[in-house]
Amino acid sequence: MDIIRNIPMMTIILSLFSGSLCFVLKGKAARFYTIFYEVILLVACGFVLWYIVTTGEAVTYSMGEFPAPWGNEIRAGILEALLAVLFMIIMICSVLAGYRYIDTDLDESKVNLYYALLNLMTASLMAILWTNDLFSGYVFLEILTLTSCGSLIVREIGRTTLAAVRYMILNLLGSGLFLLGVTLLYDLTGHLLMVPMQETIAEMAQDPRLFMVLTISTGILTIGLSIKSGLFPFHFWMPDSYGWSTPTSASILSSLVSKAYIVLLIKVFYRAIGISVFERMPIKTILLVLGVIGMVVGSLEAMHANNINRMVAFSSAAQVGYIFMGIGLGGIAGYTAAFFHIMAHAVTKSMLFLTTPRLAEVSDNSLLFKKLQSSALRNKEAGFSFLIAALSMIGIPLFAGFSSKLQFALAGVESGSHVKLIVVILALGASSLLNAIYFIRTLIRIYSDPHQTVHKSNIRTHHSLGYIFPMFILGAMNLFLGLFSWVVIDLIEQGLKMFG
Repeated sequence: MDIIRNIPMMTIILSLFSGSLCFVLKGKAARFYTIFYEVILLVACGFVLWYIVTTGEAVTYSMGEFPAPWGNEIRAGILEALLAVLFMIIMICSVLAGYRYIDTDLDESKVNLYYALLNLMTASLMAILWTNDLFSGYVFLEILTLTSCGSLIVREIGRTTLAAVRYMILNLLGSGLFLLGVTLLYDLTGHLLMVPMQETIAEMAQDPRLFMVLTISTGILTIGLSIKSGLFPFHFWMPDSYGWSTPTSASILSSLVSKAYIVLLIKVFYRAIGISVFERMPIKTILLVLGVIGMVVGSLEAMHANNINRMVAFSSAAQVGYIFMGIGLGGIAGYTAAFFHIMAHAVTKSMLFLTTPRLAEVSDNSLLFKKLQSSALRNKEAGFSFLIAALSMIGIPLFAGFSSKLQFALAGVESGSHVKLIVVILALGASSLLNAIYFIRTLIRIYSDPHQTVHKSNIRTHHSLGYIFPMFILGAMNLFLGLFSWVVIDLIEQGLKMFG
């Protein structure tokens, strides 16, 4: 069906158009329009996923029908469509659950600008998921960086300005390295489309001298995307960027933007370099080591945070380490675990960042732990949402986090290396223990009342359906990923077979 081939492209075009349209709409109208068109995108991506699963065939669209190396190409397989559906659900939930803070945190004249940035961000996310050429990947990588910085700085308080500048500097460095890596690969192969590039690289990799050059080029590209995604030791921008932005921005940046960079990186390994060639490169082992260190260091830093948002932000750095550990393990099991964790972490982290401001507003508008005592008793909906997300992060059975850690353990077993298995088990054990310490400590604090009474004067009744409904959706997705992980894992494995 030709219409199916056009849908991925139309999701990008509609998002770009919507971003432009929101510039001329008023704030409230921009919000309603954004939610409306995002629902349309969700249905469209769901339809693409259904079609690909039913037919078992990936969908390819060549823009302008130009041949390699000049062409731009979009390709949708099961994995891309599945992630697109997930991304749109989280985007909608983030806007619904956080719109009240958008209205209060931003100047009224800039609310429509914020929604315009979100829509351009959506266009970039969709393009990165669908793209099959490195040039388009780079272009939308830059648009995603600029809109992400805009979503931070639009709040206009001193800390967000500083966070946005730091975020911009590090991300531009990452973008520059990615572009340098792409330029070197283009110079070597003469291709920007991923599949023709892979075919050329497969021939070149047989020459040891050319293989070294390919490794250096891929390494530069990998460093660039590792910086942008927050892999240790490049994670230090996360606490301020996530902690001081408006809740919707924190949710989207941590759950979607950082994951989009990793998805693009895996796509480059699989489709442009070729997974058989990449498996021979030392880059894989380096990513495994940095991922494991990031898991532990991020958790240790989260333990010492005195602010709940900073704790959740450092926890994000640890979870990024999990994903890179899966990439470092390699094989179908390693990449399956990495993609499953991308999904589990996206759902869980969005719940946390959308919930913490609800706890703060019944605690004298403070995110400090010492002020959050019994906050979950004063806002029961927020407390319950935080409880579900925290249990998932710890790895309690029934929740997404448990299934994710189980997949990493299985990937360690299937790696065929006793050393890798021991490293994975120790890393999972240490990180899970640290997660349990700081999340259980937080749960005890927000649910305990040392005076055996809840201060009625602090209660603010913001029990809006706009918050409860998206939290229900995200909580249900968390439980689904935990209880029916085999369904998603089967789709990921089918998608990986189409990915190469």
